[in-house]
Amino acid sequence: MPETDLALLTAAARQAGDIAMRYFRRNPAVTDKPGGAGPVTEADLAVDHMLSETLCDARQDYGWLSEETEDTRHRITTQRQFVVDPIDGTREFIEGGKDWSHALAIVENGQVTAAAVFLPARELMFAATLDGGATLNGAPIGASAAQLDGATVLGAKPNFEGRFWRDGITPPVKRVFRSSLAYRLCLVAQGRFDAMITLRPSWEWDIAAGALIAAEAGARVTDQHGAILRFNNHDPKVPGVLAAGPDLHSNLAELLEPRPANP
Repeated sequence: MPETDLALLTAAARQAGDIAMRYFRRNPAVTDKPGGAGPVTEADLAVDHMLSETLCDARQDYGWLSEETEDTRHRITTQRQFVVDPIDGTREFIEGGKDWSHALAIVENGQVTAAAVFLPARELMFAATLDGGATLNGAPIGASAAQLDGATVLGAKPNFEGRFWRDGITPPVKRVFRSSLAYRLCLVAQGRFDAMITLRPSWEWDIAAGALIAAEAGARVTDQHGAILRFNNHDPKVPGVLAAGPDLHSNLAELLEPRPANP
């Protein structure tokens, strides 16, 4: 059994990659979740099953929150929790793109303490521990120190509509997109892009692992109103996310409407 939580997460993430790659680009069975919650593949479910067994067997006192497991609320009574997205970017996975990931985090008292985000199709392992820094494939990484003008910001197109920004004016940035929210946060941590933003309630399993990795790489990571992110909520969502180097984060936060309209 891995001795540390981070070793446990990274080993499990690699196991998840082994499973997912057996289905990747091989027409996995796909079904639609109820209520328009998006697609799920047989790969998502196989990875979820393995992660649940492996992680919960290793840490039997930890709670469990996963996109593909019914939330029993038992996790609320536990001191520590696994927060897992078996495949973040399922549509990308179905389409045969490479920008999907396995996002695994451990939360204690509302704060992420260990995280791994693995992209098996790209052989990228992002990892971090609280106050321990962030790494990519074992090497330290750091967020950029970019200023506002010309910054590259990861986000879906609706986030850049004028209604979300003061006076209806979007900031002078270059918008780019990647499917996985966890990967977007890691790309900010790596310094490949300068910021990421999502202005809609986001599931904890999409955000928790990448949030720690970005923060440990020197980015400031908050909700869309600038508040610290807290996890293991009764309703497992956070109110949007903004991640960037401290100066750029402040610039973007100042330009956002104080209370953005619902997307």
